[in-house]
Amino acid sequence: MNNYHEQLKLQLHKAFLARSSLLASADTDAIRLFNGFLEGDSRWVIEFFGNTLVINDNLLTEPDLQDAKILSEYYLDWLPSIKSILLKQRNSPRTEARQGVIIFGEKLTTQIKESNIHYAMNLQINQDSSFYLDTRLLRTWLFERMRGKSVLNTFAYTGSLGIAALSGGAEEVIQVDLNRRFLDQAHISCRLNGLPTEKMKLMATDFYRAIGNFKRNLKLFDCVILDPPFFSKTSAGRVDLVHESTRLINKVRPLIGHKGWLVIVNNALFLQGQEFLNQLEELCQDRYMEIDTIIPVPQDIVGYPDTIVTQPPVPVEPFNHSTKMVVLQINRKDERSA
Repeated sequence: MNNYHEQLKLQLHKAFLARSSLLASADTDAIRLFNGFLEGDSRWVIEFFGNTLVINDNLLTEPDLQDAKILSEYYLDWLPSIKSILLKQRNSPRTEARQGVIIFGEKLTTQIKESNIHYAMNLQINQDSSFYLDTRLLRTWLFERMRGKSVLNTFAYTGSLGIAALSGGAEEVIQVDLNRRFLDQAHISCRLNGLPTEKMKLMATDFYRAIGNFKRNLKLFDCVILDPPFFSKTSAGRVDLVHESTRLINKVRPLIGHKGWLVIVNNALFLQGQEFLNQLEELCQDRYMEIDTIIPVPQDIVGYPDTIVTQPPVPVEPFNHSTKMVVLQINRKDERSA
């Protein structure tokens, strides 16, 4: 073992021990074990889904698999419940390497449990693992507050936020994403939980076209979730979370009923937390929208006081991570004047 591997092992083990109580908890079996960007080695992000370890290798050049195999041996020793290991080479020019190659075991996890809700997993469906751990507490918020409500989940990806709302008793959930293959995971999740499929609609269409259609039909929702990618562009419009996040907010505001919620997730790494909050506060000056709550990112994603050695590239305060989640409450003009 060379000096690099010795130092890495110490960093990984310290982070692993910090998460021991979460690993022992029955509340979730989907955990981030190491956030190298903040915990000491930006090459690695390690996550555990069910019984599959996912190693995300962020090396800018084509990496040597030997490093990942050495790292795998550490976790196989620390976590005997591992049945398979998937390596994702995030910057590889090869699609199959970015989506993941099995380097241990044969069968990957196909579902995980979080707060007694089951979510379908397809760990090789994309460069990401089909499930975002940083929005765990947002799923809890939706589960606790959406009973009897109508929910529109835009940029839904595999639909976990919509599934959380439906599991909490939402009366209607519409999930919108360009990619039907991603959305199909939501249908599987629905079946895993025995949820009424007739209460969930999947729309494989562009965000701007979907929003325009809802406006033309005067459709209102109790809650709209806005969780877009950092940047994207289609023939119908553009998404730019650093420079144009408020434009997206203004697009969906008319779709929310009086005293309804707009849930915003902004994961722009170089957008300062206070700058984003200032943008929202400026939008709220007309008093037809107000900030309800800030939802934090779970500690295993952020790191722990004794494991964090690096700060984010820009200040995130008053948030605790570059993924910034805010719930806004809407006051409609027609209701306020009544």
